[in-house]
Amino acid sequence: MKNVFIDIDVILDCFFDREPFAEHSTKVLSLCESKKVNGFISPVICSNLYYILRRTASQKKVILKLNELLQIVEVLTIDKNIIHSALNSSFNDFEEAIQSYTAEFSGIIDVIITRNVSDFKGSKISIMTPENFLKIVKI
Repeated sequence: MKNVFIDIDVILDCFFDREPFAEHSTKVLSLCESKKVNGFISPVICSNLYYILRRTASQKKVILKLNELLQIVEVLTIDKNIIHSALNSSFNDFEEAIQSYTAEFSGIIDVIITRNVSDFKGSKISIMTPENFLKIVKI
């Protein structure tokens, strides 16, 4: 499990030090930073992070945080096929459908890491919480 898609809740847990989740989420991002695993996100996550962080911090600080994140993760591409698949999927949440199909269609993602496992029950890719991922990762 070298290539991981990181859902926004994991990143927010780390950024906002949300207990009891921050410890595991921070460890996952640290694995990405040390290049022990390859972390990936989508453009939707970048946009949503900007919007959420901007409510509590200055634009300058938000841009700094996003640039720091982009130093340790890569951003996958979203295209029309992904949007069509998400629209026509059985997912209850359109945004999660986009994330799942972005990961799936990339052809390189081994696992999606999220705390909202039930939101991804329609995914063809394995879903794990940060805590469970850390228990099985061989590093």
